[in-house]
Amino acid sequence: MAETPVSFMIGTYVVLAAFFIVDLFVLGRRPHVPSTKECVQHIAFFVAMALVFGALIWWVAGSGPAIEFYSGWLTEYSLSIDNLFVFVIIMSNFAVPRKLQKFVLSVGITIALVLRGLFILVGAALVQRFTWVFFIFGAFLIYTAVKVARGEDDDEEFHENALIRMLRRVSHITNEYDGERLRVTKDGVKYWTPMLFVFLTIGTTDVMFAFDSIPAIFGLTKDPFIVFTSNVFALLGLQQLYFLLGALLDRLVYLPVGLSVVLGFIGVKLILEALHGNTLPFINHGQPLAMVPEVPTWMSLAVIVLAIGLSALFSVLKMRSLEKRQGR
Repeated sequence: MAETPVSFMIGTYVVLAAFFIVDLFVLGRRPHVPSTKECVQHIAFFVAMALVFGALIWWVAGSGPAIEFYSGWLTEYSLSIDNLFVFVIIMSNFAVPRKLQKFVLSVGITIALVLRGLFILVGAALVQRFTWVFFIFGAFLIYTAVKVARGEDDDEEFHENALIRMLRRVSHITNEYDGERLRVTKDGVKYWTPMLFVFLTIGTTDVMFAFDSIPAIFGLTKDPFIVFTSNVFALLGLQQLYFLLGALLDRLVYLPVGLSVVLGFIGVKLILEALHGNTLPFINHGQPLAMVPEVPTWMSLAVIVLAIGLSALFSVLKMRSLEKRQGR
């Protein structure tokens, strides 16, 4: 059960909705390439808001939910940074004009947030009714962690998903952009512009990322409110990160190692929780295994901070070392 007051949750949803409306229909309506200063200011603002929000949760609901939020937010934020490389490929694949990319990301991320919300509702229902689903989530995260550590999760080339391929077969499409318009008329025939497909691709691709991130955060908290808000704060500011880090993502050479540690740790944590609350008849005759240790929330936060922090630090040191060698 959620420990957060209903009035606080309603207020949070209203404020977050306002954030997205302003970002999409006010800031996003002015197509431009954000400056480094603008990106840093937006990212700092949303990071500060996440820290303040966690403090508010601590105040109204206690330290447990607050630590769960911080753990989930850091995990989702780290995974989002890793996934920005795919966004770069998508923009290149569709030849999106750079001044329109901010608007595209705003709309695509909003679509992704709605779809993630539905995904979270389904996941929460499964977790509440079937505790054994943690075995599946845990095994999947460990498998993903191994793939990331081996570098098998890297996308060398973007491939359109089935939805986009189907729409290309049944729709009239022009290869030219017309500002932010989705439909244009040429010689009396209506065409979809590539903008529609960019929106759909960004949104649906981000949902594919959710197959890693949503099970991961359910390993940190069972509260759908914490799960959803962690995702929202991770997505807020993502477009600014895209412009700020787009040319620097390849410099975070050890980020996949940090992410694999986080995903592997959460996967093991999920399996331990599944064993601790076991109901499967072929394991201990359907009885919980009381001797299985429970991983405290503070330990999860510590592992996440250390794994991501150290991977970023070693990445910086590695790139500085390479730059010094090249400068000789």
